[in-house]
Amino acid sequence: MSNNTGAGTRRTGRADLPLHYGVVPKWLAARMSRLGALMSEAIVHHYGRDELLRRLANPFWFQSFGAVMGMDWHSSGITTSVIAALKSGLGPLARELGIHVCGGRGRHSRNTPSELFDIGERVGLDGAALARTSRLIAKVDSAAVQDGFDLYLHGFIVADDGKWVVVQQGMNGQRKQARRYHWLSEGLESFLEAPHTAIEGPRQGSIVNLTDRRAAHSRQAQLDLLDRLGPDGIAHKFAALKTGGEVQCPPAQLTLSNLVMPAHHEVRPTDVIARRLHGALAAAADLGPKDFSDLLLTPGVGARTVRALAMVAEVVHGAPCRFSDPARFAFAHGGKDRHPFPVPLRVLDETIRVLKSAIRKAKLGGEEELAALRRLDAQARLLEWAAAGPSVPELIAEERARSHDLGGRSVLGAEPAQATQRCYAVARKDMSAPPTPTPSSIAVLEN
Repeated sequence: MSNNTGAGTRRTGRADLPLHYGVVPKWLAARMSRLGALMSEAIVHHYGRDELLRRLANPFWFQSFGAVMGMDWHSSGITTSVIAALKSGLGPLARELGIHVCGGRGRHSRNTPSELFDIGERVGLDGAALARTSRLIAKVDSAAVQDGFDLYLHGFIVADDGKWVVVQQGMNGQRKQARRYHWLSEGLESFLEAPHTAIEGPRQGSIVNLTDRRAAHSRQAQLDLLDRLGPDGIAHKFAALKTGGEVQCPPAQLTLSNLVMPAHHEVRPTDVIARRLHGALAAAADLGPKDFSDLLLTPGVGARTVRALAMVAEVVHGAPCRFSDPARFAFAHGGKDRHPFPVPLRVLDETIRVLKSAIRKAKLGGEEELAALRRLDAQARLLEWAAAGPSVPELIAEERARSHDLGGRSVLGAEPAQATQRCYAVARKDMSAPPTPTPSSIAVLEN
């Protein structure tokens, strides 16, 4: 994966994710919509619209963005829920920010061209050209690149100046995996001549990639065959090959890195870069009382909210290289499936309130609160090389022990006090082992 900023239309990367089914609870979907919109506003305020598009085109950042909002940290459901949250949250801000979110899953995906036509009429863009771009990108990742994943989600985010990012996802039911594809526009040269910066993944057999430069002869040969033989002639030749002809294998594809999320649902120490997590915790403890004393008004939640804000601040301000461990950002607001711990609704709501207040004041010229968030992120990076703290299992045990008091909630419902105490006691017995997911917590998963 790479975050492209050069000329040409580029597919900036890809993510391979466990395929999960289910729905996002309404209580979480509404909060994801609010927090996602606020974080997007903060990025546009500090860095501009182009930077928000670049980040959405980064598979690692996109996964971290979903995890910090309380979604399953590793699953395919992050794609669906983030696109839906941005479409809902940024819709009322489209005129102000100049960013429009189209498409989604299933029937919403099929409505993308008509949505782009409407946006084109409203803001003066060529809606027909955008609709053609949408259809062509879907065709490239489903036909020109044949990797065994059938597309079922297509999100198209376009700015008033015509720049865009596309996030789409396919599924492979047999392997129980999903694959997310990211595209970013920085000018427009070719969709079919090496638009990708990454085509690589786990060892899952051959991938047919007709967009590779080395496939130019193959593309031309296909056109020549269609012109010379017609459909019936091609079918006849193909039948002959199946009965005794030999097919030459193309040269191996170049391999580049991409995001591959593990199948296990619990957060393990190997999923998190501990020094970065400790840096965020240390920065919250050091800067929190000075920068946020007048903001955190909810008794018993303030200090914990600063810890969440430190991770939110990193998603807003962090460099692309800092998102190689998306699981770390689940320590901000947990996960709806109780991994690494139930969503602490009081903390999540307080995070939203603080960020909303900071952005509202920044629009009126008061930058102090947004600047405090930026300092929190900078301090975390400084402290991460020296800070020490509890292990990942110990942090999970602590959060689960406090879950009831923090309004913990998951797809299984609210966390009762006695259940969290038992969970904490079990986790304390063996801190070296990650919490074991129960069958009931695995049964209700995300698509």
